[in-house]
Amino acid sequence: MQSEQTIPSQSEGPGSADKAARRAVTVFPVLVLAAGALGLLVPDAFEGWGTNVPYLLGVVMFCMGLTMTPLDFQGVVKRPWAVALGLVAHYVIMPGLGWLIAHALGLSPQLAAGVILVGCAPSGTASNVVTYLARGDVALSVSVATVSTVLAPLITPPLTLLLAGEYLPVDAGSMVTDILKTVLLPVLAGLVVRFLFGRYVDRVLGALPWLSALTIAAIVAIVVAGSAAAIKSAAALVFLAVFLHNGLGLALGYGAGKLARLGPPASRAMAFEVGMQNSGLAASLATAHFSPLAALPSAVFSVWHNVSGALVAAWMARRNSSPSGD
Repeated sequence: MQSEQTIPSQSEGPGSADKAARRAVTVFPVLVLAAGALGLLVPDAFEGWGTNVPYLLGVVMFCMGLTMTPLDFQGVVKRPWAVALGLVAHYVIMPGLGWLIAHALGLSPQLAAGVILVGCAPSGTASNVVTYLARGDVALSVSVATVSTVLAPLITPPLTLLLAGEYLPVDAGSMVTDILKTVLLPVLAGLVVRFLFGRYVDRVLGALPWLSALTIAAIVAIVVAGSAAAIKSAAALVFLAVFLHNGLGLALGYGAGKLARLGPPASRAMAFEVGMQNSGLAASLATAHFSPLAALPSAVFSVWHNVSGALVAAWMARRNSSPSGD
């Protein structure tokens, strides 16, 4: 998640901080992968759970709100140009890539809408920690992720209507309501609780990433179980779409930072803020507005973007430590 939930405390030594962050990005994709396998192997165990996905996402977003402080918004005031560039790059590159990939691969309407919806979602919940591991600009990463999430009710539905409307009917108004209920209101509730009871919240901050990880894993298990019958025939094509979507997003996000001359640390942050998506939100919206099959790209993205993010972050950190740098 964002802010303190994913970024190790500055009071920790560099060694313990790196260890904690690496543990997070190692355990999380393994947990999500195991959940997906469980949903695939015993789909009947999750029958009827689909209606719980929005509530589970609300738990994740509430945890995000609990970890946020006014410091997360200061970067917007200090560097509005960089944050604005991150937002524009995120909401132009990923939706555009989703549409292009859906057309290039000739995806079915349900899968095409699912891929596009992933692209229209806000920044991913693990982007901050992989930016930290990559020795990127964590403050910029937190600012872009926070603002992209807050603006999601205004941006995600119309973008989905514009790009996925040719495949399936999109009720943008209903989608706005769903994002407000499952994303913005829980985040605001978390912020209020942190403001009123910060002393008590601080005591449980260490448990919040694990609660979020378990909740996201549950979402993935439910989504995979709902489309288990179709996975065998579509899995390879979906993985190719996700691989291209995420990989090109990371590369183009980094390139946008370089073209804008933001500097190497900020360019690394841009890579992850563009290439990593809130696939939990995409899965929830796809399940509610399209079908379980349309949520399949979100489930695959949930696993892959954490794996690829960790690998790219390790490569960037190693390259940064070399004499040549970025």
